[in-house]
Amino acid sequence: MGQLFCCVQVEQSEVAMKETFGRFNEVLEPGCHCLPWIFGQQIAGHLSLRVQKLDVRCETKTKDNVFVTVIASVQYRAILDKAEDAFYKLSNTREQIQAYVFDVIRASVPKMNLDDFFEQKNDVARAVEEELEKVMTNYGFEIVQTLIVDIEPDELVKRAMNEINAAARMRVATKDKAEAEKILQIKRAEGEAEAKYLSGLGIARQRQAIVDGLRDSVLAFSDNVPGTTAREVMDMVLVTQYFDTMKEIGASSKSSTVFIPHGPGAVRDVAEEIRNGLLQAQAR
Repeated sequence: MGQLFCCVQVEQSEVAMKETFGRFNEVLEPGCHCLPWIFGQQIAGHLSLRVQKLDVRCETKTKDNVFVTVIASVQYRAILDKAEDAFYKLSNTREQIQAYVFDVIRASVPKMNLDDFFEQKNDVARAVEEELEKVMTNYGFEIVQTLIVDIEPDELVKRAMNEINAAARMRVATKDKAEAEKILQIKRAEGEAEAKYLSGLGIARQRQAIVDGLRDSVLAFSDNVPGTTAREVMDMVLVTQYFDTMKEIGASSKSSTVFIPHGPGAVRDVAEEIRNGLLQAQAR
């Protein structure tokens, strides 16, 4: 209908190619334009100025012989000042961009190991963008951005990588656990050593207190009862201690059968041993 009345409308964010008798005449920007068809003027086509996206899937091989599928996303748009080139120079813009993406990826990725590719995928994306920018500018297109959005190794390779990662983490966890157990054992040994040291000090002080108490008791008894010797007093104290010990053993609810010498001779032998111990302690 617009052509019938010699008027055409160009939408926002696009331009139209005006031809006269099949020859390019000018670029029509958004708005209403008069094209007298009787003078051979017509619209050859429209060109969008919006940013467009093209996802390219490219299969290639890394330096360590792992086949991967690389997905690159290219964002591009036509340049208004070069709209004529963008419309007439390329018959299929998307295939042209795809061909250059294939070329750069298959030239760059085989120089890297798989792990390095994952780390340096931004470098590959930058190389693709630079190559496309250099070439596509001549055809009237601007490359807005290029991204490597995904790297897909073979399923078996991904499973192997996960197992390697899991094994490495297990080694670290085992090492940390062993270090923790080592620290616990060291601290436990230090605690036991300190406890035994303090227990030894307590036993030594206890024995010293017993010796001091027996000595004071013997001296006090000798002073209060004239004619008794220290030996006699010690024998009496030991006999008393002996019977007290027997009484405590029998009164204990958790006592078991205990066989100990209980004749007078045994008491004399025990008294003799303790007396010798006291004399040795005093000599020190």
